[in-house]
Amino acid sequence: MSPRLISEFKPNLLQSSEHDLCPGCGHGIAWRAVLDVVAELGLKPILLAGHGCYTQLMINSDLDSLQCLHGRAPAAATGIKRMLPQTPVITLQGDGDMVSEGLHEVLHAASRGEKITSLLFNNGVFGDTGGHMTATTVVGQRTKTSLDGRDPDEHGHPIDIGRLLAQIDGAAYVARGAVNSPAMVARTKHMVRRALELQVQGAGFTFVEVLTMCPTGWFVSTPEGPGYLKEAMMENFGIGELKAPAES
Repeated sequence: MSPRLISEFKPNLLQSSEHDLCPGCGHGIAWRAVLDVVAELGLKPILLAGHGCYTQLMINSDLDSLQCLHGRAPAAATGIKRMLPQTPVITLQGDGDMVSEGLHEVLHAASRGEKITSLLFNNGVFGDTGGHMTATTVVGQRTKTSLDGRDPDEHGHPIDIGRLLAQIDGAAYVARGAVNSPAMVARTKHMVRRALELQVQGAGFTFVEVLTMCPTGWFVSTPEGPGYLKEAMMENFGIGELKAPAES
């Protein structure tokens, strides 16, 4: 019997399962996981997005949303959360937007203990502007502006934003997941769930970094993307909860 499509299996909050992201991009997988958790928790959050390939995901999602200037999503989220303290607030940024251009914004939001959840989709490149190097590009990684691989003597070392945030007192929860395998997606969903639950409880600033694939920016084929993510990014940054309260 020939296989047949029974259902799209798309989250209710996703208006269409189609998008214009490159083949093999991990952003769509990561965002679907986030929307699954939001729906399961019955939340109606406000979403603030930065600039990047992922921005079109905001347009395709049934959430109240706002696009911010580069790097400024945590600042805008601060104002909204303080005006609407009972409303869950989520920021969505890429590594170029958050770590290269808005590092101070997310660090200060964490230091103030703002009761928001910041999500970082990290693929190590400025994908929407051609795939050049960001502050999280790992040593040896090729980009459009580091064709021979990132050289720490010339370009500096990558910034581990998760470990920076974990040292800040106002940060209640900091975790790093990935979407290069079904098991990693399930683990990442657990992290997103904890971050949102803690925000609802008023615990403080919560943060989840999600390592995602960008075969186009990495100069690898689509099937090689998940393996490259594991070898290059997971080996450098690691996966897991970097800071978390004890589960009751």
